[in-house]
Amino acid sequence: MNARYSIGIDLGTTNSVLAYCPLADTAAIPRVLPIPQIVASGTIEPRDSLPSFCYLPPGNEQAALRLPWEAEPPQFSVGVLARDRAAEVPDRVVVGAKSWLAYPRVDRRGPILPWDAGPEVPKISPLEASVRYLRHLVEAWNHARPEALISDQVVVLTVPASFDPAARDLTRQAALSAGLPESLVLLEEPQAALYRWLAGHADRWRDELHAGDELLVVDVGGGTTDLTLIRLVDCDGSVDLQRCAVGNHLLVGGDNMDLAIAHWMSEKFASQGRSLDPWQNISLWHACRATKERLLGEGGPESETISVFQRGSRLIGGTITTSLHRQELTDFLLRGFFPPCDASARPEPVLASGFQDIGLQYEADPAITRHLAAFLTDHHSLPTHLLFNGGVFRAAPLRSAVAQQITTWCAGRSPLRLGGAIDLDHAVALGGAYYGWSKQRGGIRIRGGTARSFYIGIESSGPAIPGAPRPLRALCVAPLGMEEGTEADVPGQEVGLIVGRPAKFRFFSSTTRKEDQPGQRLQNLNTGELIESDPIEMTLSADEVTTDHPLVPVHFQSRVTELGMFQLWCRSASSDQSWKMEFNAREDAQVARS
Repeated sequence: MNARYSIGIDLGTTNSVLAYCPLADTAAIPRVLPIPQIVASGTIEPRDSLPSFCYLPPGNEQAALRLPWEAEPPQFSVGVLARDRAAEVPDRVVVGAKSWLAYPRVDRRGPILPWDAGPEVPKISPLEASVRYLRHLVEAWNHARPEALISDQVVVLTVPASFDPAARDLTRQAALSAGLPESLVLLEEPQAALYRWLAGHADRWRDELHAGDELLVVDVGGGTTDLTLIRLVDCDGSVDLQRCAVGNHLLVGGDNMDLAIAHWMSEKFASQGRSLDPWQNISLWHACRATKERLLGEGGPESETISVFQRGSRLIGGTITTSLHRQELTDFLLRGFFPPCDASARPEPVLASGFQDIGLQYEADPAITRHLAAFLTDHHSLPTHLLFNGGVFRAAPLRSAVAQQITTWCAGRSPLRLGGAIDLDHAVALGGAYYGWSKQRGGIRIRGGTARSFYIGIESSGPAIPGAPRPLRALCVAPLGMEEGTEADVPGQEVGLIVGRPAKFRFFSSTTRKEDQPGQRLQNLNTGELIESDPIEMTLSADEVTTDHPLVPVHFQSRVTELGMFQLWCRSASSDQSWKMEFNAREDAQVARS
């Protein structure tokens, strides 16, 4: 491969961005590629980001949605038009596909989106929606740079630091299906945001960051909150960056805020004697998202009118409206999502209803400050530096509230804030492009390896008890921080692997158990430190097993590939057979055998 560019792609919950940097440049100056997209029926314009919305139009609209690289009218449209149509026909627009992609309690390969759409709407899977967004970016690049196809370039695709192996694998599958190269690298989004800051400081970053400093990245995007700690360590007289902790996958972000505002506005409508039906409530949610972004953006208006169409009407006379002021919106979001709290605070438990919709399970406590306090307490950190990322922090009052809260926890010592608000929409993609350039040239790297330790569930032997499962213990197979391109044999006695008949394999991970090493066994799985990932149900091939007994003694070997993917190999103790466990979410998951 004769790559000419490093390309960074931010596949965002709300917006996706592509940035690039020529590999031949001696100084990296990453740039954003404008993305052509449908902004109105029959109108194509380039924009710096691609809204991560997919509109499924009726047949009579498809001809006006063709893009320059499409030979036939498409059956869908992604981008600005799709985002705008969400407020008019919400049951025909896919939203939040990235959050669904990370949600193990649904079939992420099945046609489930738009969620709750009627039978007349053709549904697609979260995986397919992700493919469509990425394919649009691929086609936009190839259309702009036909002499340097994206499949021949260095590509860095960013993912939340809190994504588990299944969600990472699905993201990678979507990328390959969209036409990205096999050699693509997955990079954690908070790290990409820091790489963006490093790109703008060259060697001057050491003037602001010193050995012993600890940087907190607070990334609040459309669907999730990502928390990451990066420590500055002395390495033979020079300073290295080392990612030392990441938070759990927190499903709280801009989407929650939009839903909260919509609930608030629906109460306003109710006070006017206007009750909304379910369709209008979804439409109101999308209208509130657009209003929030305008009011809280730099130079936003003092107030805006929120309108909701009556079903079947597109006329102004067929709408109901209310107004929202910037200051009251700011106060509302601060009270609900960034309330002041003690450093010892933790998310508040909520007694859940016994019956719930099988939809996205947002965090029970939406107070991001309480989640942040618990994260810093769990990792014994009082950060010296602070970096914001994510579209939510375009609102200056929200950045200030978080910074002030951390200052209070640090006994009045304000952490130094890196960067500004200008890059919040594009920082992750720009940082990804810079990372690819830096990796090719041997530049600065943030070290840290895997963001969590990994475990497998092993069922204890013993007599069967009617109605009671056998006890389960966890075996550590990879430590937190295992570096890319390394492997580790898991010591200890052999474990029986079921082959030739259906079995369920259970996996766990932890972002807090930093001392566990391969081979360590945990008897108590109920401490709250282990998070269970998707179990995999499959039948392992038994073609070469020489005994009729379904239990094959194996030992384990863990690998983290150069591309950042985690693999677990099960090697037979009595032959040269081995099985590679694939950490994905496929119901028909396969296992490579060698």
